[in-house]
Amino acid sequence: MEKKVTWKSWLSLFFLIVMLSGLFKDVQSPLKALDFLNLTGNFGTIFEEVNFQGQGGVGAREGVLVALTILPSVVFAVGLIETLQSFGAFNAAEKLFTPILRPILGIPGSAGIAFISSFTSSDVGSVMTKELFDNGQLSDDERSVFTSYQYTASAVILNTINTQAVLLPIVVWPIGLIIVFLIVMKILGANLVRIILKISNQKELRKWKKSKA
Repeated sequence: MEKKVTWKSWLSLFFLIVMLSGLFKDVQSPLKALDFLNLTGNFGTIFEEVNFQGQGGVGAREGVLVALTILPSVVFAVGLIETLQSFGAFNAAEKLFTPILRPILGIPGSAGIAFISSFTSSDVGSVMTKELFDNGQLSDDERSVFTSYQYTASAVILNTINTQAVLLPIVVWPIGLIIVFLIVMKILGANLVRIILKISNQKELRKWKKSKA
């Protein structure tokens, strides 16, 4: 049965893509409220630029604090996804992104929103990928391929611009070319996993046929 896609589906998909794309992250106007990271916000500082996580932490205690810093964005992402999914955003995404994602990654278009969000946030992408798998929209192999894509140079745009900003002055290539190069490497890495899984599945199938012969 074909999933119904209405104008509400397309509108909710557009809204979700805009929010997760980082398009309005740095604008100095009310439009910045249309950005997921801006809505997630930041923790206040306790001293100078230090928040409750502190500096120099190690071990399990530092891990717990890191997890707490991620929690708000994950909880917000789950609520946002569930709300817009009820309007059919993922059905519209499947129709729009399947011609793109099937050839380059071998995954359905329903992963399109997670694909867009993974440019700026690995946390949101992982939440969406889990939702897609739990709902039966991604197979186990498709999930493995997509995960390998996401976590190679994760949050590629945000991390390249922010986390690696101190290195940009000494880099020979322009930043746009660096991001394109990283995305190409992400796609190649995901397809390498795709090939390995295909070979492994073929071996398992041959073993199963021999056992039944």
